[in-house]
Amino acid sequence: MKVFVYGTLKKGQPNSKLFDNTKDGHYEYLGVGLTVNQYPLVIASRFNIPFMLPVEGRGNKIKGEVYEVDERMLEALDALERHPVFYRREMIPVTSEDGSTVDCGCYILFDFREELLELPFYESYDSKGSHNLEYIQHNKRETTSDKDENQKFISSVKK
Repeated sequence: MKVFVYGTLKKGQPNSKLFDNTKDGHYEYLGVGLTVNQYPLVIASRFNIPFMLPVEGRGNKIKGEVYEVDERMLEALDALERHPVFYRREMIPVTSEDGSTVDCGCYILFDFREELLELPFYESYDSKGSHNLEYIQHNKRETTSDKDENQKFISSVKK
């Protein structure tokens, strides 16, 4: 399956190392891609997580990367993105570097809080970008209780 990643899974970003773990399956980098449709891409929560929201026609065409992944790698990606409970993997059209359009699985935040649409929209994501909202990795998040922390996080972005 082809997947389109726009956030922390892109090359050089905090979660890109998932692709390097061969026990999680095989992948092939196919190049840069651009969503055919516009979407809001926001950075939200106290962990500065990038979210693509399912509001077609609002925001920007999002620049990301396209990968071909096998079933095991797709399962690892689904686990990281907590599909279908948190993000949902949906097929969207993406224009590849050669100008062709390919359908790709993309992790999108559904059932989001409307306040997220009031945040700045981005065309591309970089954890160390000029927005000064560096992503906080899981192992660096201070928690008193995983269950309480998880609930606070979810309620900050989801309905």
